[in-house]
Amino acid sequence: MAMNQPYQQYKQNSVNTASPGELTLMLYNGCLKFIKQGKLAINQGNIEQRHESLVKAQNIIKELMVTLNMDVEVSENMLQMYDYIYRRLIDANTKNSIEILDEVEGFVTEFRDAWKEIIQITRKQQYAGSGQV
Repeated sequence: MAMNQPYQQYKQNSVNTASPGELTLMLYNGCLKFIKQGKLAINQGNIEQRHESLVKAQNIIKELMVTLNMDVEVSENMLQMYDYIYRRLIDANTKNSIEILDEVEGFVTEFRDAWKEIIQITRKQQYAGSGQV
């Protein structure tokens, strides 16, 4: 257990020092992790683990929904997509469906990859504006 302590401390520090954009990226990555765990649990016939993992993925999607800035025009479309993903996660859980999880995983992966690209572009612009390279 003592060996796990530094890792937990590192994780906590990375969350505490992350920018809002990096936090969003962490949420996408966490959601993908729990979707994969849910798929594995379905393959193993572990109903409890499937449910636990998919509820965690649902909670992440809910967090993404409530943190949207609705003053930004694209947020309405994102809210609709998050709502769809949330409902599909519930369907996957109740129907024990890897196919639905594959669909949802594709959407979340696209969002994550786009978000990662936005962060990289923003950093380049910040460094170019500050004279650093």
